[in-house]
Amino acid sequence: MTPPCAPAPAPAPALTPALAEALAEAGEDWRAHMRLAARGPGDLARYGALTPAEADALAAVSARYETLVAPYYLSLLAPRGAPCPIRPQAIPQGEELLHLPEERPDPIGDKEHSPTPILVHRYRDRALLFPTYRCPMFCRYCFRKDTLNAEAVQLHRDLPPALSYLRAHPEIEEVILSGGDPLMLSDERLGGLLGALKGAGVRRLRLHSRFVVTLPYRVTEALADALRPHAPLTLVAHFNHAREVTPPARAAAARLAAAGVRVLNQSVLLRGVNDDVGALRDLSRALVEAGVQPYYLHHPDLTAGTQHLRVSLTRGLALTRALRGTLSGHALPLYVLDIPGGGGKVAVDSAAVRQVDGARWALRSPLTGREEPYVDLAHHLD
Repeated sequence: MTPPCAPAPAPAPALTPALAEALAEAGEDWRAHMRLAARGPGDLARYGALTPAEADALAAVSARYETLVAPYYLSLLAPRGAPCPIRPQAIPQGEELLHLPEERPDPIGDKEHSPTPILVHRYRDRALLFPTYRCPMFCRYCFRKDTLNAEAVQLHRDLPPALSYLRAHPEIEEVILSGGDPLMLSDERLGGLLGALKGAGVRRLRLHSRFVVTLPYRVTEALADALRPHAPLTLVAHFNHAREVTPPARAAAARLAAAGVRVLNQSVLLRGVNDDVGALRDLSRALVEAGVQPYYLHHPDLTAGTQHLRVSLTRGLALTRALRGTLSGHALPLYVLDIPGGGGKVAVDSAAVRQVDGARWALRSPLTGREEPYVDLAHHLD
């Protein structure tokens, strides 16, 4: 019998011959999975994730936003017609072309706080560094969807100004490598980058990566060896549903832990993915059993073309409050919202967030102390 704390077994996907062949060819070689990844609606139809008619209808979406899904992650899709928390995250949808006036190309104000092209300094003691804008998968809700289409990062050109800025600002004690996904770098380049940051006076390093979720075979022993000299490190993964906590993902988390890397998780609350108490509870339990600490549950950002995935603040609060008493305290992620424009992150269930009237809210910035107006675009949906 399946223990009550484990996620329900996922139904096997209906593998097309093309996807079955790709999975067999790639095996556990992450580079082969990237080489065989679906890069447009046509590939997704060949792998069985779309019908030919659906693929044709998504031509405009594909022209606007890139598609990239490895065979490994496609293998997690539920059979067509069955509820599937994987599909909304990976497969393009026509609603992505519906842009609301309140949505933003830079939802959390990265550009306003960028002293160099690949550095964001929003909080006094920490900074974000983008060593690449490439990812193992282009998530359909990504708040940097527009950035993914930007000019590629050239580390030989862009890193020196960032290191100079860090040396000139010793108050920055922590650097978070984000992007894109920093694990897109080779082991050697990643290890060299971590060493350069430590050499610039950075005391703590954190990596944000979805490889552990979308292509866990990237976490090889060679990668663990490259990270080990820089421990203690923190890696923040990005599981959104217990279906993603597969045996390969658990093995990747264990390999990181053995290398001295603390693994946390941040999720995004998404309609049709995890906007359900049971789904959130199963996710937290699966993560804890995999040695991954639930950390943040993010309210969706005001990213253009993501209204169909948005959940209202009132529903998010109801869901997270219902989790209390059903999970141990260490398994409860903190429900947070990034204030649009760069005002910082606030805990939704706190005095920093108050409902003014209906869809109108006020968010008190931890950076300025001022209240910022916020309109909940999904208020009418719940």
